[in-house]
Amino acid sequence: MRTFAFNSSLHPSSRLKNRFFAIALTLLFSSANTFAESASSSDTASQGKSFNQNTVRELAQALAKKPYEALPQAPKGLTSLDYSTYRKINYRQDAAIWGHSPAKFSVQLFAPGSLFKELVDINVIESGKSYPVDVSESSFHTPDPEIAKLIAEVGKYAGMRLHYPINQPDYNDEFVVFQGASYFRAVSKGQVYGLSSRGLAINVAKPQGEEYPVFKRFWIERPSRHQKAIVVHALLDSESITGAYRFGIYPGSPTRIDVAAVLYPRVDLEHVGLAPLTSMFMHGPLDPPDKRDYRPAVHDSEALAIIQGNGEQIWRPLANPHSLQVSGFTDENPKGFGLIQRHRNFDYYQDLEAKYHARPSAWVEPLNDWGKGQVELVEIPSGSEANDNIVAYWQPEGGLKKDQPYSFSYQLTWPDDLKSDDEQSRIVRSAGGQKIFDEHNNSEVIIDYSNLSAEQIKDINVNASINKGKIIEAHLEANPGTKGARVFVTFDPESADVAELRIQLTRDEKPVAATWLYRWVSEDWAQ
Repeated sequence: MRTFAFNSSLHPSSRLKNRFFAIALTLLFSSANTFAESASSSDTASQGKSFNQNTVRELAQALAKKPYEALPQAPKGLTSLDYSTYRKINYRQDAAIWGHSPAKFSVQLFAPGSLFKELVDINVIESGKSYPVDVSESSFHTPDPEIAKLIAEVGKYAGMRLHYPINQPDYNDEFVVFQGASYFRAVSKGQVYGLSSRGLAINVAKPQGEEYPVFKRFWIERPSRHQKAIVVHALLDSESITGAYRFGIYPGSPTRIDVAAVLYPRVDLEHVGLAPLTSMFMHGPLDPPDKRDYRPAVHDSEALAIIQGNGEQIWRPLANPHSLQVSGFTDENPKGFGLIQRHRNFDYYQDLEAKYHARPSAWVEPLNDWGKGQVELVEIPSGSEANDNIVAYWQPEGGLKKDQPYSFSYQLTWPDDLKSDDEQSRIVRSAGGQKIFDEHNNSEVIIDYSNLSAEQIKDINVNASINKGKIIEAHLEANPGTKGARVFVTFDPESADVAELRIQLTRDEKPVAATWLYRWVSEDWAQ
């Protein structure tokens, strides 16, 4: 089981341009099918509440003017369930919302219980009106009738999952899940679940402790029979802020989610993260395990990738450090960032159960100008692959200000890897350790690149630098195994405990691959 929280033992602006890009997704609602499958009360279904594109914004704005009230929680009879028992509680597939309609999409719901204590409201939208999805004792298959009774008494849910035939035309795959705080995750064709996204991150790894906003209410627009996308609206709430979110969701290869949000701060917020991504990294060639492991690599993501506003590409391999690490990459109007799982071969991981080779990457592409700020990367020490210990997000310069609405939008895709540029070389492996046969015991990193011919290699320069200590040697050799090249960089950090490495390949003073960055820490590299 993956725990969607960072290590609980940690004590863990100028406004952007007023240019809000609402995501253009117009849905045609089918009136040929009844609503009986998604609401048990005919009176409620016949009345409904009016819903339009401003409804959630108006609710969020009004909520921000009131004191924060925590969401109600499930009773102890449900929260005390162990995870194995909780997993036996399943929404009845024959009761799936729109499961018997001509639409290709269907929705199933999660019961509250175990770790998922907070109770959220789920609504559906049909013909401009919203209707609550009711709960009965027959809504879920449960291992004990008393559990079903408790769920019905609670009358609310812990989240939902969306289904669509992304792998086979005759089977509705689960491909997006919203469950727990503001977490959501998705898969594309041929993938299995891995890293997650969130609506918002607040005070990650700060001394005052992290604040976890919650999606407290959802609205799902009913798709027509020909619809290849579905829209979900969500109301976010926390002690410091509220927000209105709109998710335009396109399943496929890759699955894409267009996110548009308006935030309403209750207080000034200095440390806020937009479009946060949450993942896991235990070990790999550059950061080997502390204990012996038959698997060469264990991670949901292997690197942070950034395309900065000026077009420079950055590749920053992840680490599982011995102490908390926070890194910032200053930028203005970034073109994109994400956590990437580049290696797609089983041999690289050797894990039959976790299938790390099939886990998605996630890429954030702003749809409006995000102004000045930084991509922040947080790496948390972890001894278990069940814990998410990596988070990356955009932190706007100056934070957010009380009573000043803040709009932003972005496209979130879940590909295998970044889009390939046929003319660009790609970093395919990073490794490091002590240089062999070196009487001075210097450290060395190697970086493998693809898509470089022998003729090209002759004209490539290796630009290597370190902010503390010195570079001893940097040279490039052809690598037939990658149809590219391998860079060897030997360095001496001298007396430094921490040093930042930067390596860039250029030809005619132009980069031929992403700039490779890494934080060397003596404690992590100690033998």
